[in-house]
Amino acid sequence: MKKILFVSSEVHPLIKTGGLADVAGSLPLSLAQLGQDIRILLPNYGAIKYTQEVHKKCTLYVDNRTVHILETQLPDSDVIVWLLDYHEFFGDEGNPYTDKDGNPWANSAERFALFSRIAVEISQNRADLNWQADIVHCNDWQSGLVPALLSLEPVRPATVFTIHNMAYQGVYSKDIFQSLNLPGELWNHNLIEFYGNMSFIKGGIACADHITTVSPNYALEIQTPEFGYGLDNLLQHRHNDLHGIINGIDLEQWSPENDTRIPQAYSVDNLAKKSINKTALQKHFSLPEDESISVIGLISRLVDQKGINLVIACLESMVNYPMQFVLLGSGDKDLEHRLTNLSYLHPDQISIKIGYDEDLAHLIEAGSDFFLMPSLFEPCGLNQLFSQRYGTLPIVRHTGGLADTVVDTLPETITDHTATGFVFNEPSVGALLETIKRALLIYANAKVWKQLQKNAMKKDFSWEKSAKDYIALYNC
Repeated sequence: MKKILFVSSEVHPLIKTGGLADVAGSLPLSLAQLGQDIRILLPNYGAIKYTQEVHKKCTLYVDNRTVHILETQLPDSDVIVWLLDYHEFFGDEGNPYTDKDGNPWANSAERFALFSRIAVEISQNRADLNWQADIVHCNDWQSGLVPALLSLEPVRPATVFTIHNMAYQGVYSKDIFQSLNLPGELWNHNLIEFYGNMSFIKGGIACADHITTVSPNYALEIQTPEFGYGLDNLLQHRHNDLHGIINGIDLEQWSPENDTRIPQAYSVDNLAKKSINKTALQKHFSLPEDESISVIGLISRLVDQKGINLVIACLESMVNYPMQFVLLGSGDKDLEHRLTNLSYLHPDQISIKIGYDEDLAHLIEAGSDFFLMPSLFEPCGLNQLFSQRYGTLPIVRHTGGLADTVVDTLPETITDHTATGFVFNEPSVGALLETIKRALLIYANAKVWKQLQKNAMKKDFSWEKSAKDYIALYNC
């Protein structure tokens, strides 16, 4: 058994902006079930949704600031969550990265430098918690300073740093570095100095004992200039310590057999019941209720990374096919506006919901026939995993975790019952359209279509295998 401090800037269901929260809310549960002693560290944001009792554990004085540590638990579990309570940095409205108006926090460097310092104090048993970590598992740039700071300690726990998305790096000026009152030894091109700036994520990559990312294919991609964002050479240098471990999904939350958020539960043995959810989805989005027309769903942040421009360019042609398209998401205002305009022009085939709604996300997964993920890059992706679990076949680009988790429908994969979706390579409108056409042809063949759904629903996307891979890493 290892004592693991799991450091994350967001944790579902306490607070969520993206896939990191899903991982941080699920992986610790699986690790605990496999006998590990795990504690989660999370800032006490003003927007956190508490479901368990919260009480004060201790007070620390760090970097001339008085910080309280509160304790709660992940819902329906014994996994302890420690909350860094410092109202001046974390108490205002907004999410972990932006204020209530959607603007990035002006003091993000200060916020997450303090977060990292507190993680170090707790891991070193200097927080009056009577608990000392064997492993500190950090996630993304917000905790990248933790391995760097721990590297200066004479005795320290082992460190693991997981990269969920290389595109977000926490890069700040030298002036900001100096204002943070960090140890001067860190300003070194082998540590956190990055072309005259400081880089939080570089601290994790350069100093952690083990680096992981969320799929084997993405672990290879980030060692290239296209996906390494200036750190590809460092990642190549550390390739022996770099591991790709696929994310799992929470099968309690995402399981068509017992999903209380959808109108009709169903399983691989009674797939016909899935159509009840399709009718409910069409009704919700004010689309004609026609079981014979295929429904393509998409749930996403509306940003360029997710291939939304490809989708918009395709939609004018897609309306010539027997299909309907539903989307749930928010992000770039121009993309929101263009998508909304298309729904006004084609109200019987395109329907858009700007925002996020967890219940509606489950309905889209259960009620759609296809799920569209034409990402330009995708470290792991979760929705393609949810979709396969629900018998909703993903249409994805061959990149990152999408390439690792979706098996393209080809004559040989139909024959050997491994096909679970539709994959295209080139990030172009033509390639996406051709793949959608190919998917619609398969949809028209009821026997093959049902077999593909069964193939997808039988795949094991639980966290158990991934958790065992992490434990093996912790024991190295």
